[in-house]
Amino acid sequence: VWIFGYGSLVWRPGFEFTSRKVGFIRGYSRRFWQGDTFHRGSEKMPGRVVTLLEDCGACTWGVAYEVRGEQIAASLEYLNMREAVLGGYDTKLVKFHPQEKDAEEPILALVYIATPQNPSYLGPASEEDIAAQIIVSSGCAGHNIEYLLRLADFMRYFCPQAEDKHLFSIEEALISILPCLYYTEESLEET
Repeated sequence: VWIFGYGSLVWRPGFEFTSRKVGFIRGYSRRFWQGDTFHRGSEKMPGRVVTLLEDCGACTWGVAYEVRGEQIAASLEYLNMREAVLGGYDTKLVKFHPQEKDAEEPILALVYIATPQNPSYLGPASEEDIAAQIIVSSGCAGHNIEYLLRLADFMRYFCPQAEDKHLFSIEEALISILPCLYYTEESLEET
């Protein structure tokens, strides 16, 4: 079984796997439209994490993990709790295209996608509003800023040829806001 990750799964799968491949799926765009009240936020201040939006001409880069034997049941049980129960995601099968030049045919992979019907779905907002929400959110897996920056770093280092305008616009908005927060906190400490 192959499992495709396009958010925190790219750097922290949390389950044992046999192999991993960087690559992409077609027909979806990655969006910070899913709320998170557990891993990267709280009930009072939900974080923003990614989901996939059907988009004919787009592709989303990430990592596919191959799980075999006893790894299958353990990984699916873990992901069902992490993504479906706590995250509000549904599962789909997609065609994964490995990055490797000598890659074989596309691989069928399981992917978790949050839909507008789940209670944690936040939907679209401006990049500035999403960045502002990410800055103030933190959950049991860490700060929401870490989630955004790790995902941007993954794209930069493992998929430098790929474009993800939405992701990098939010990162840029976050960076433009942070100096203001730093200055404000420093000013408050001096008074």
